Amino acid sequence: MLPADVATDAADEARLLDEAIPDLDWRAFPPDAEFSRFEAPSGALARVAIGPASGPRVVLVPGATGSKEDFVLMMPLFAASGYRVEAFDLAGQYESADAGPWNLTPRRGTYDERLFLDDLIAVLDDGAARAHVLGYSFAGTIAELALLERPDRFASLTLLSAPPEPGQAFRGVRRIGRLSGLTTPRQGAALMLWGIRNNLNRVPPGRIAFVRERFARTRRESIDDIIGLMMRTPDLRAGLAASPVPKLVAVGEHDIWPRELHERFAREIGARFAVYPTGHSPCETAPHRLVRDMTALFAETDEIP
Repeated sequence: MLPADVATDAADEARLLDEAIPDLDWRAFPPDAEFSRFEAPSGALARVAIGPASGPRVVLVPGATGSKEDFVLMMPLFAASGYRVEAFDLAGQYESADAGPWNLTPRRGTYDERLFLDDLIAVLDDGAARAHVLGYSFAGTIAELALLERPDRFASLTLLSAPPEPGQAFRGVRRIGRLSGLTTPRQGAALMLWGIRNNLNRVPPGRIAFVRERFARTRRESIDDIIGLMMRTPDLRAGLAASPVPKLVAVGEHDIWPRELHERFAREIGARFAVYPTGHSPCETAPHRLVRDMTALFAETDEIP
């Protein structure tokens, strides 16, 4: 354990670096980033990787309406610490828009839970060692399912702003939770998209410009189906609590779900808990602090040369 003054200095440095993040081009990965197309069960997924091939593996999974670019600030930090870090776009989202249920055998009609789960497991199997996995928002649930089905693929699990309650996950959302049970998945998706497109969270110009560009390339039916899945979030708490894999629940103080729900969820599954003075997207607004806390979690299993 670090001395208290050293730990405090590191925390302060991470905070200052996060507070100094400028508006930026969210498509601009470092020059050494490696782009590829991964052939998953649902089709070709756009993937990016950074860092030494021999380093411990980190897999970052974005949520609904997201993409690998959500981690553009985190990935170089992991690589600089000796990790091999990668991220990919979910089926139907952004540059993976051509991946979907019509590519499955037999062909299916919706983006269901099994589709996203099989894709993630295929990504994890595309490497020899266990991976440190981060599931962001909806993808947190998919990562939980993957851990319970294939624990041999996991070195750790980080749940970033993931649904903290089973069932109708939106019932606990601030302000609108009581009304969420009255909407269909498509109506719920429409409300979410309207809020993001109109920049209700007041994100910087560079970020909202990229978000709008990404929406134009994302299949609306994939968003509708994901919202429907979130309205039927499985209860995985007992299995997660029984798993010996190190776990972290990381959230923003102003997330769409109240802090107390996330904190209770972390206790129920035996996870560390980290909270940042941000909203639903600490990967964008607190990347230095998030990477700091994740690498502390990784230290339980890794030895970096």
